[in-house]
Parts: sequence; structure tokens; C-alpha cells
Amino acid sequence: MYLHGTSKINDQGHLEIGGVDATRLVADYGTPLYVFDEALIRQRCREFVEAFQASGLKFQVAYASKAFCVMAMCRIVEEEGMSLDVVSDGELYTALQAGFPAERIHFHGNNKTMDEIEMAIDAKIGCFVVDNFIELQLLNAIAGDKRQKVKVLLRITPGVEAHTHEYISTGQTDSKFGFDLGNGSAFEAIKEAASLSNLDLLGIHSHIGSQIFEVEGFRMAAEKMAAFAVHVRQETGVTFKVINLGGGFGIRYVDGHTPLPVAVYVEAITDAIKQNFGSNEYPLPEIWVEPGRSIVGDAGTTLYTVGTTKDIPGVRKYVAVDGGMTDNPRPALYESEYEAMLANRANEQAEEVVSIAGKCCESGDMLIWDLNLPKVKAGDVLAVSCTGAYNYAMASNYNRIRRPGVVFVKEGQSDIVVKRESFDNIISNDIIPARMKQVSKFVK
Repeated sequence: MYLHGTSKINDQGHLEIGGVDATRLVADYGTPLYVFDEALIRQRCREFVEAFQASGLKFQVAYASKAFCVMAMCRIVEEEGMSLDVVSDGELYTALQAGFPAERIHFHGNNKTMDEIEMAIDAKIGCFVVDNFIELQLLNAIAGDKRQKVKVLLRITPGVEAHTHEYISTGQTDSKFGFDLGNGSAFEAIKEAASLSNLDLLGIHSHIGSQIFEVEGFRMAAEKMAAFAVHVRQETGVTFKVINLGGGFGIRYVDGHTPLPVAVYVEAITDAIKQNFGSNEYPLPEIWVEPGRSIVGDAGTTLYTVGTTKDIPGVRKYVAVDGGMTDNPRPALYESEYEAMLANRANEQAEEVVSIAGKCCESGDMLIWDLNLPKVKAGDVLAVSCTGAYNYAMASNYNRIRRPGVVFVKEGQSDIVVKRESFDNIISNDIIPARMKQVSKFVK
């Protein structure tokens, strides 16, 4: 398993993250357990901020909280001087409860409800990223009722298809998100937004996909956005102050994944903006981006305890752990690949090929196929790397399995930032109707 950030093998032959032995974490907090390398998270934040500072352009780096949203993470983002993207009232509430400055919050989503819009306006967030014509009218009406003027970006689908999984490609024409550039709806949306008295149109937004390993897609998106901006200015007189090029910067999950350094992505984006806007004598806009996975993805490790095995001679050996698709649905959703190791026997040589199965009552609950490990025993600690993004965020209570706790580690210290769910948490919203409280007449 590739060791990210502060991870290393210590003198006891155990995996160590943030200066804390993984076996100690298991003893203190149990499994499954999400472990986050705080130093690596902060390093990634600073790489983005420093790369944009070097460009000389005005900018905002907004962490996409959909990747991993808990109050402690919001605090880190605030401390590192970044903005924050949210896509629901739950993410917004988490950010506000964490004390995140509302003026640095951007609200995304293709179907924001009236309640969500009202909540965000009342909180005085910094910007709405508007996705469709219905939202334009609804947002303008609610803002008018509240006697406020709200800042907006319009999400544009630029017709750029990133080289990624089809379910996480979002910039192509056939997408549920945004105003289409090719069929003219984007231009009509600009005219409508500019005419609405309670909206302050800052500019436009695009997002071409996720887990992207090259820069050409970002360059092409910047070129199309610049050409559109010039056309809008010529036809309407509207000048965009902000261009948001989204996120999607890839990380290394397994061997063969080749993400570029953060500075390379940022340099490609900022150079493309300077070239395409500068050549058209257009005032250089402020550049926003929205990294999520690339901030937290490789900073996360999930620890499991090995339980049962099933050996089918000549076919496969299954090794089951005490988690699965409830704490990591990505293999089932996207056929995502992961690396793993035995955290308590990290120096031992591989002796067998096994497949890691979850404990859910689903044949598809598989975490890793064909993994080389030492001879696995019940009670071993399996560490799966790069689980920081879209694992806790997408976790569920299927089979009424309790969601794991979350621990941040740094410089030899571990801090619980999300408690492991209890049985009481599982039934906390259940209600038995009064008519069911009588003992059945069929009970003898």
C-alpha cells in the first residue's frame, strides 16, 4: 500500500498515521474507524492557496464540503483561509454551527428547495451558484420578499467531457446540471439574471467532472468560458467579475493513477485565463475553484477488523471485515479501486491473494478484489487508504449498521471529531404509533 502524507511503518511493524500507531487507534476507538491525517489536509489546502497566490490573480479556493463535511473539517478550512461550498441545508447548518464565516459560503445544487434558499439568504451567505431558470425566479422572489440582493454565479455546462467515470462527468451537454452553452440557454439565463432586480450577477461557473489527471479539460473549459464572456459583454454589456472553474483534481488511489501536482493544475488554469481574457482586452476576472477530493481524499484511511473467511479452492478466498458498503459505497457505485494492508503486520511478506468483503447482506458488498496480503487471521487490522472523500459523506445505515467514528491525528495526538453512532442513534427517530402499542391478541 502506498503511504500518503505522514503515514509510515514504525519500529513495531505497525502502520502509523500522524504519529499515532494504528493498533492504538483501534484499541482506543474500535473499528471500523475513519482516520484523517490533519497535517496532510492542511498541506493540500496550502498548496492550492499558495499556487494561486503565485499567479498574481485574485482568487478564492472553496473547499467542496460534499467530499467530507463535519464541523472540525469546516474549522480547518476556515483556519486555512479558504471558502466553502455547500449543496444542502445540512451542509450549510454544519458550516454555520462550526462558526464558518457565512460570507465565504457558496451554495450549489440543481434543486435547492425554498426552505434551503430562505435559510441561506437569512444567513447572508456569499454566493448562490444557480443551476436553472426556475431557481433564478425563485431566488429573486425570495430575496425580494426579504429585501435583500443576493450574489449569484450561473452554472454553465461547457460541453467539455473529462476523462473520468461516466457517473462523475458533469461538464458534457447531456448533464442534469446547469445551463447549456451549446443550445443558447446559457446566454438566455445571463440576460434573465441581469434583468432581475434582486440578483447581483457576479459571473459564471463550470465543473467538468471528477478524478481528472490532465489539464487539457481545464484549459478547454477556460477557453470556452472566456469566449462566452466576451460574447456576453459584446451583446449585453455585462462584464463577469468571477469565473469559477470548479474542481475535479484527481488523487492517487491505486498504482497507475497519475495525478499532477496541485501547482501544475493551478498554473494551467491561471495561464489559460490570462491568455484567453487578456487577448480579448477583457478585465481579468477573479478565479474561483472548488477542490474537494484533492483536499481530503488521500488524507483518509479506514481501519477494519478482520472477521471470517471463505476459501473456495481454485476460485477465490473471501476475507470479511466489520464494515463494507455502509462506510464505503464507492466500489459498489463506481467500481472504485483501493489499496490496503494489514496495519498490525505491515512488514510481513504477502503470501496469498484475497478479496475483501463487507458484512452487509448484499453480494455486491465488496471493498477490494484480488489483494495481496500476508496470511490473514481473524483479529487482524486492515487499513484501506484514500478513504477521505465520499466515504463518511456517503455512509449509510443499511442493515441498521452504525456509522463509524471519525478521528483526526496530528503529531502523535488523536482527537475524536465524530462519535461512533450508538444503538440509540439508530432508533432515535423511530416512532411506534399508539395503535401498535397494544399486545397482539394472537400472543398467548
